[in-house]
Amino acid sequence: MLRINLVRWGLKGMIASILGLTFVVGSYAEETYLEEVVVTAQKRDENITDVPISITQLSGDRMNARFAGGGDIMELRSAVPGLHIESSNGRGAPRFYLRGLGNADFTAAASQPVTVIFDDVPVELSTLRAFPIFDMESIEVARGPQGTLFGRNTTAGFVHVKSALPTEEFEGYINVQSGTYDTLNFEGAVSGTLIEDKLMGRLSILNQNRGDWVNNPILGTKLNSHDILAARVQFLWTPADDVKVLLSHKQENSERGGSLFRANVIDTGTNKLNENYQRDVVFHDSGKGRPTADAPGGDGGRNSARQLGTTLKVDWELSDHTFTSITGYLRTIDYFARGDIDGGFGCLFTCPGRPSGPASSPFSPFNSPFVVNIDTGGDRDVTQFTQEVRIASNLDGPLNYQFGGIYFDDKLVSISNSQNAGATAFTSNSINTIENTSWAVFGQMTFDLSDQMTLTGGLRYSDDEKDADPIDLTGAIATVPISLEDEFLSFDLSLSYDWSDSTQAYVRAASGFRAPSIQDRIQDDTEVTTAGSEEIISYEIGIKGEAERFRYSLAVFAYKVDDMQLVAIGGESNSTTLLNAEEGKAHGFEAEIEYAVTENLIISAGFGYADTEIGDSSLSLPPGPLTTPLDPLTPDGNALIDGNPFQHAPEWTGNLEISYSYPLSDGNELYAFTDWRWKGETSDFLYQSIEYTFDTQFEGGLRIGYRNLSSDLEIGFFGRNITDEDNLIGGIDFANNTGYVNEPRIWGAEIKLGF
Repeated sequence: MLRINLVRWGLKGMIASILGLTFVVGSYAEETYLEEVVVTAQKRDENITDVPISITQLSGDRMNARFAGGGDIMELRSAVPGLHIESSNGRGAPRFYLRGLGNADFTAAASQPVTVIFDDVPVELSTLRAFPIFDMESIEVARGPQGTLFGRNTTAGFVHVKSALPTEEFEGYINVQSGTYDTLNFEGAVSGTLIEDKLMGRLSILNQNRGDWVNNPILGTKLNSHDILAARVQFLWTPADDVKVLLSHKQENSERGGSLFRANVIDTGTNKLNENYQRDVVFHDSGKGRPTADAPGGDGGRNSARQLGTTLKVDWELSDHTFTSITGYLRTIDYFARGDIDGGFGCLFTCPGRPSGPASSPFSPFNSPFVVNIDTGGDRDVTQFTQEVRIASNLDGPLNYQFGGIYFDDKLVSISNSQNAGATAFTSNSINTIENTSWAVFGQMTFDLSDQMTLTGGLRYSDDEKDADPIDLTGAIATVPISLEDEFLSFDLSLSYDWSDSTQAYVRAASGFRAPSIQDRIQDDTEVTTAGSEEIISYEIGIKGEAERFRYSLAVFAYKVDDMQLVAIGGESNSTTLLNAEEGKAHGFEAEIEYAVTENLIISAGFGYADTEIGDSSLSLPPGPLTTPLDPLTPDGNALIDGNPFQHAPEWTGNLEISYSYPLSDGNELYAFTDWRWKGETSDFLYQSIEYTFDTQFEGGLRIGYRNLSSDLEIGFFGRNITDEDNLIGGIDFANNTGYVNEPRIWGAEIKLGF
C-alpha cells in the first residue's frame, strides 16, 4: 500500500511539475532550440506531440552515441522508458520487452509481443533481429498495443529502425573508431543523384572487429571476439513526379561473440558475484584450439551467421490519396550458435582423467544431464516474406483514413545439437521445421470533432496459422506434426484534445493478440510443448506538448493479458516448456522531458514504471536445485508463481542524456555528450529466488571531441560503461548457479569525415 501511495504521489508531483514547466517555458518569446520530431507511428509523417500514443524517437547523438565502440541493438535497453532487451545468445538473438511484457530466450520460434521493424518491414523471429545497426536516420519506440496498423504480436508495442535514405545532393561520411580490447570499427556511406531527377542511390558499409579478450586457462585459449561485415545499398527511383520506388538490399556476414556462461559465480543465498568470478576469465571445456570444437564458431560462446534482405517500397501519389506497397524478403543462412551451457569444465562422475575443478563444483549427483553435458548449439535456416498494401487519404476536410492488408510468411528450420563430456563431436538431437502464415486486413480513420478535438479509431482482422514438423533424432520423444491456428479482431480507439497550440491530452483504449507458439528446441525435453494465443486490452491516459525550450510527455497505463504466453526454462531436467497462464496484468507510467537550458546545453530524461503480476493460482514450476525460492512450494517441491512479476520485467527504467557544445571563435565547436541508463530490480525467472533477483543496474557513456563545421570533420573520444559496472544481467537455471554479465568498460577514439 505504501508503494502504491508513493507512486500516486509521485505521479501527481510529476504532472504538476510538467504542467508548471509548460506554463513557464511557454512564456518564452525566443527562437526555438529544439528541432521538430517527426514520427510514423500511425504510418503517416506526424509531429510527435500530435500522436495519441506513448512514443519516443532517438536520433542524432541520442542514438549514435550508444553504438560507439561497436555496440549492437541491445544498447537500446533502458535508453527509453519501459524498454528492456536481453539475450542469452549474445548478439545472435535479442529479445525485446516493453512495459514489462516480452518473451524469454531459449525458443527461437516463439511469437513475440514486441515487433521489431526494419525500414517498414516487420521482423518476427529473433534471429533476424540481430542485423547490425549503422547509418541510421532514427529509431522509434511505441509503447502499448499497436495491433490495428501493425498487426499481431505487437501487444506490447514496436521498435522501428529507420535507415538513412538516398539524397539528391552528393554527400557521405567515413567514421573510423579504435578502442580497447583491440576494437576497430569502420562505418561509411555515400549518397547522391545517379540520374538527374530520376534516380538516387546510397551505399552504406559497416565493419566491426574486436579481439579475443577472455582467457580460458583450461585449454590455454582466448575467446569472445567478433568480426562483423555488413552493407546496404538503396536506390530511389522517381519515374514520375507522383511515383517513388525505393529498392533496398542488405547483407551481413558475421562471427559474433555469444554470451559467456560462468558456472558457480553466485553463491546459494546471495545474488552477488562471488570469488569464483573473473571478468576476463572463464573455465570452459570447449574453446578455440580444441580438436572437438571444430564446428563453425565453436569456441564455447559463439554464433555465426549470414543474413540478407531485400525490400521494395512503392509510393504512388494520387489526387487525394497515396497508394503504398511494401514487399520484404529476409533470410538467415549458415547460422550456427554454440555455448558452454553449464559454464564450467570437467565432469565429476563419468569422465575419469578429465580435468575438473572449482568451476565445475559443486555439482550434486542428481538426475541432470548437466553433470556431463558440456556444450549445446544449433543450426538455423530462417526465411521471411511479407507483402503489405495500403491506401491513405490526404483530404483537407475533418476526415482522413487509411486501409490495407498484409500477407506474412516465415519458416524456421532448427537443428539442436549437444556435445557431452568425453565426446569427440557434436551430436544432432532434433530437427524442427516451423512455418508461420498470417494475413490481415485493417482500417483506421481520424475525424476532427472540432478545432481542438480529434477522434481516431481502427479495426484489424488477423488470421494466423503455425505448422511444425518436429523430429527427435534420439528416439526419446514420440513426435507428430503440430498445427495451431487462431483469428482475432483488434481495435484501437483514442480521443485527443488540444488544450493549446503546444499541448495535447489524450485517452486511448486498444487491444491486440499474440499468435500461438510452438517449441522449436526439444533437446532434453520429454515432449514438444505449445502455447495458445494471448489477448490484451490496454488503457492509457497521456499528455504531451512542446514550447521553445521544452518538450515533454506523460502517459499512465494499465493492461490485462488473457492466456498469457510464458516460457519456463531449466530446472533439474534442463527443459524448455511453453505454457499459458490464466492472466497477466500491469499498470504504470512513462514520463519524458527534453529541455534546452541554453542554445548549447540540452538535457533529456525519461522514467518508466511497470508493476506486473502473473495471475494463475494453480501454476507451479520446478526451481533450480541450488537456488533459494521465495515462492510458496507445493508438496512435490515446485514453486507457485501466482502473483509474481513478469520475467525480465524491471519495475523501474530510467535514462538521462546531456548534450553540450562550446562555440569557438573560428565558427567551429567543442562538444560533450553523456548518456546514462538505469534498470531497477528484475526477476530473471518465472519463479522468484534470492539468486536470480537482480539488483538495480546502471551504465553510462561519454563522448567528447572537436567539430570543424566548415570541413565536416569530427575528432573525438568515447567511452561505454565508463564506471566499469560489473552487473549480473542473466542466468541459466541449471545445477550450478550459472550467470552471465554485461560488457566491460571500453575507451576509444574516433575520426569522422563528411563530404
